[in-house]
Order: sequence, then C-alpha cells, then structure tokens
Amino acid sequence: MKRDFSNFKKIKVALLGDSATQFLAKAIRGFGYEYQLDINVFDADFNQIDRQIFDAGSELYSFNPEATIVFESGHKLLQKFNKTGEVGRKCFADKQLERIRLLTETLQHKITTKIIFLNYAEEDDRVFGNFANKVESSFIFQVRKLNYLLSEFALGNSGFYICDISSIQNKAGRDFLFSPSIYINNEMVLSIDALPVVAASITQMISAFNGKFKKCIVLDLDNTLWGGIIGDDGLNTIQIGNLGIGKAFTEFQYWLKKLQQRGIITCICSKNTEAIAIEPFEKHPDMILRLKDISVFVANWETKVDNIKHIQRILNIGFDAMVFLDDNPFERDMVRQNIPDIAVPELPKDPAEYLEYLYSLNLFETVSYSGEDSKRTEQYKIESERVKVQASFANEDDFLKSLEMFSDVQPFNSFSIPRIAQLSQRSNQFNVRTIRYAEDELIQISMKEGYFTFSFTLVDKYGDNGLICAVILKERQPNELFIDTWFMSCRVLKRGMENFVLNHIAAIALANNYQLIIGEYIATEKNQIVKDHYEKLGFDWNGSFWQLNTFTYKPKECYINVKIK
Repeated sequence: MKRDFSNFKKIKVALLGDSATQFLAKAIRGFGYEYQLDINVFDADFNQIDRQIFDAGSELYSFNPEATIVFESGHKLLQKFNKTGEVGRKCFADKQLERIRLLTETLQHKITTKIIFLNYAEEDDRVFGNFANKVESSFIFQVRKLNYLLSEFALGNSGFYICDISSIQNKAGRDFLFSPSIYINNEMVLSIDALPVVAASITQMISAFNGKFKKCIVLDLDNTLWGGIIGDDGLNTIQIGNLGIGKAFTEFQYWLKKLQQRGIITCICSKNTEAIAIEPFEKHPDMILRLKDISVFVANWETKVDNIKHIQRILNIGFDAMVFLDDNPFERDMVRQNIPDIAVPELPKDPAEYLEYLYSLNLFETVSYSGEDSKRTEQYKIESERVKVQASFANEDDFLKSLEMFSDVQPFNSFSIPRIAQLSQRSNQFNVRTIRYAEDELIQISMKEGYFTFSFTLVDKYGDNGLICAVILKERQPNELFIDTWFMSCRVLKRGMENFVLNHIAAIALANNYQLIIGEYIATEKNQIVKDHYEKLGFDWNGSFWQLNTFTYKPKECYINVKIK
C-alpha cells in the first residue's frame, strides 16, 4: 500500500558542506518521514559555505530555509591546519571560532533560520602521539579546544545549535565514520554506514524544533527497575545496589533520575499490588528513584494498555510523546498493538545492556532547557491529585471555585522569555497557529511597535503550575488587533483559562481603541483540540478569519483572579 505523506509538515532545510553532501541530504529527507516531516533540502554545491552565506544574492537566501545545517569536517579542518604556520597553530581554534561567529552573525542578520552546526570529529595525525595533549600547537589539542569553544558560543546564541558528530565518532569509532577510499574517490568525508547515523541525529534536532519529542517515560518495575519480583522475592532480595547485576539496575536508575531532573515526566505502570510496589521506593536503601520523583504511580492488576491510557489522560499529552519501558516482550507487544503511537524500545534480555542500548536510541532529544523543567514532576503529581479531587465534585463550577486560582499576567521580559521560547517549541495541541519562536525573535517582538505580548501563570491551592500560556498580539489595521500567537499548556485545560485570557485580550484591545480582534486557526496534525477554539469563544467567521467586536464584548465568566502583588 502506498503511504500518504500529504499530511506531513513541510520543512525547508539548507545543507552547506565543505565536502560532498548529496547522499547526506537524501538521508535527512528520508529520516524526515520517520517523524512525519516532509523535509525539502536545498543542498548547496560542494565547498560553498562562505559564498552561500556572504553573498546576499545566493541561492540560500532565495530558498529562505527554516533551518540551516553547516557541516565542516574534521578531515578538511586538518588540511587547513596543515597550511598554517607554527605560530598560527597555537591560536588556530580561536581564529576558526571567529570565522564561525562571523558566518553565524551574517546568516542570522539576513534571514530567520535556526543553525545546526556539526562539531568536529577528532582526527589525530599522531605527530606528537599522546604528548599532543600537552602541545598547544598540535592538531588534536586545537580541535578539542575548538569543540569546547563552539559549545561556549552556543550558550550565548539561542539560534545556534550543535549536532554532536564528535560523540557519534566516540561511540562508533573513526573507521566507522570515515572511509579513506570513499573520500579519495568521491570527496565524501562520511562513510556510507555513517550517513544514516549522522542524518538521524540531525533529523532528531529538526523534529524537536517542530515540537516532536518525547516528554514522558513510563516504567515497569520487576526486572526493569530492579532485578527480581518484589511480590515473590520480597524487599530484601530484589537485585539493586553495587553488587552483581544489581549494579546494572542502579546505573539505569541514575540515568532515569537525571532525565527526571531534566524535566522528563516519570511514571510507573506495574501489574502489582500498590502497597507492595511502593515499598522499595520508601524503604530500600539502594533505590535511586524515590516516590517524590514519580509524577503518576499506577500499580494494579488491570492491563498495562488500560493503565497507560489512564496515565495519558492525567498528563493530557499525546501518546507519541511517551516512551514505555518493560522487560517483558509480551507486554511490549500488547502495548505496541493497542497504542501504536507510543515508543516501545525492544529492551535487551540482559539488563547490563539496557543503558548502552537506550543511549543509542537518543529518545529524549531536546533543543531547549530551562529551570522550569525541574519543577515538572511536582506539577504533574499535583495534577494527579486534582484529578482525584475533581471526581468527588458533582458540579464542575463548584470544583473550579474550590481551586482558588490566581494568574500573574505580565508582558514578556528577560525572566519569562526563555520559558516562553521553550513553550513555543513544545506546545503542539493548544497552539492556534503553531508559529514557533526562538529567544532572540521573542526579544525583538517584545520591543516592536504595534505588538502586545503577555505571559500567564496559574496558581491554585494545590500548587504553582508556573508559566502556562503566552499570547502575542499585533496591529494589523488601525482598528484591528491580530492574535499572532496563542499557546497554552494542556495541563491547565478545562479550568477556564481560555476565558480568562480572552477577557484580558479584549480589555487590552478596548483600552487601545481596537474594535476588532482577529483570530486565525492553522491546522496541524496535533492541534485539532483548538479547531473550534474561536467559535466556542464567540468569534464570528468573516470568510477568511475569526473576528470579535470588542465594543460589544461582555467578559466571560471564569474562576481565575488576577494575582495582586
């Protein structure tokens, strides 16, 4: 059967390389389909990086890509180094970084594009042997320094990202990445075997730019988090700690703990009696994960399919944002068949192999991180409590009143912009236009004439949800205010936040003498929940856009109060 790609999101990506990249371009386009992306790749001619970027009339700028990949190889870098004199070799990395900085600034000045720069795979010419690490003018010293400087540069440039080809080589080996005969005959610095690995890494970043990434990991317990069966073996005999196979489970839990601290939602789904399943988290001295690290803990004798669906309803995220880990092939297959969108890795039989296998999958690619991420576990634990409490109310209004909700509404500022940029990349379901902005773009927008920007937090008696919504408004006509952006965390749906935000938008429009608020819905595969958003809020369809008359608008009822400082 022919697969239908018509609904895949279309993305324009440019590929600039100092060597032959036509096969890499095809591999990137091919991997795009794995992420439901139709990637149109502009593959520049061989060794045209400088011309494409510094020439304002180049094909690159006519193409106007959403992402630009720059691939300068370690092998070509060595050739440049060989032509440099002894004195120049000591500052080789610094000069290369200055050139990269100039390329980046030129490109970012001319167009809005995210830059994916492949760092340099190390190539040791063995001129100094191991002593090269103590010789500043050696190539290996300079290439390692340059990779470090690149990371420092990326820290200060929100539109510049690094694809870590150096790590790929560290794992797979130089002989895997580079084939001398292919290079000599075809000017390709990547071997045929390495092409799909590098392309996959690049495509994972492009996918993350477009809001396609994993947010949640759902874990089995017995023989997954520890060795043995807690219900049969008992607390004292399950395998975890620093001896034997227990060490594999301990190291696995350390990895999971780091994911949780990064902001990956961690959940338990176990066929077990709940009290028995909880006991190791509370009492075993060698457990790394504790109950406070778990957002949703489900242990009962229902099917794992039903329990994962229950977890998904609490979290209100897509199944395609979830990963399920279970040692049992039967359970894995059952989940795959009934929830096809969820990722279910085929864990090795030997727990000692778990981590290396999972490292190779790179399941949790991200292009953003903020301090808010570390609070996510607690926020979802609180949400789980809210769901339980809501079930005890017969009337939804009574439940909403009982929450005692407050929202702090602020224009975008230096504190909120990093979180807003992250939400822009992550928000897929409640996102009316799915226009994604990086930090530097949001800074520019916040200072532009004719724009109004607002962030919204939400706090209730159970806890602080943090910054959960952002709105960008811009003047389109003297009497019209257009909703350029409106996205919101799905954690706060059905609490009246939509009404609260619209009341604020209408008040701002009226205060600035805009009669009409104009809304637009741009459909994606994931934002169907806001398809009728404007209609439900009372907007009228004019044949092209949704519009609301602020002069006749009556504020909508909601149970959220403005936070008074």
